[in-house]
Amino acid sequence: MNRHISGQFDSEMDSAKRLLIEMGALVEQQLADAGEAFFRHSDESASRISEVEDQVNTMEKRLDDACVQIIALRQPTATDLRTMISVMRSSTDLERIGDEAEKIAKLARKLARHPVPGDQYSDLRKLHAAVEALLFEALDAVGRGDADKALRVIAMDAAVDELYRAIHEERARSLAEGVDNVDIVLAVLWAARGLERIGDHAKNICEYIVYAVRGKDVRHSGVSRLS
Repeated sequence: MNRHISGQFDSEMDSAKRLLIEMGALVEQQLADAGEAFFRHSDESASRISEVEDQVNTMEKRLDDACVQIIALRQPTATDLRTMISVMRSSTDLERIGDEAEKIAKLARKLARHPVPGDQYSDLRKLHAAVEALLFEALDAVGRGDADKALRVIAMDAAVDELYRAIHEERARSLAEGVDNVDIVLAVLWAARGLERIGDHAKNICEYIVYAVRGKDVRHSGVSRLS
């Protein structure tokens, strides 16, 4: 590859990575707005998420198109090809995070006629904060191309899963015993499930980083042998 073509390739790869980071920042905001909408029963915050969703979808398509063009025209080496594949997969997971945030926002709209419960959703707030931290650290690992950090972030998902299980068990028990605010309990269950899925998508992104940097697929084999 001559210097001219190599320079073009590097520039195109850098542009794709920057677009992925920009997309990640939008999705982070969607997640924050989803939490605000749900915890405050705020229709205004929910509306902001829907407005951003079109931007996120457009960015995913732009990234896919850019990566396909790079692969087709530049014939990247194995390492660079893994990076392109990881960017494409990560953009898909980011778009799905946005979808989950929008679902949580729709739940907030349904709760608008209900008062916020006395516990202020304390356990769901903990789960939301844990998922926000997981996504933030995953995107930081993306920006740095840091496989070691990605492995540490993958391990953080276990705490998210535990918080989700605790919420699910508590709310399921409440439903079995009979509660007056069934709508709120069901909304919490669905919101918690959405947050748990967001954590999974953030973990996926970290797995793609490991694949890009080390050429190892840790999606099903675990990370212990690489950490």
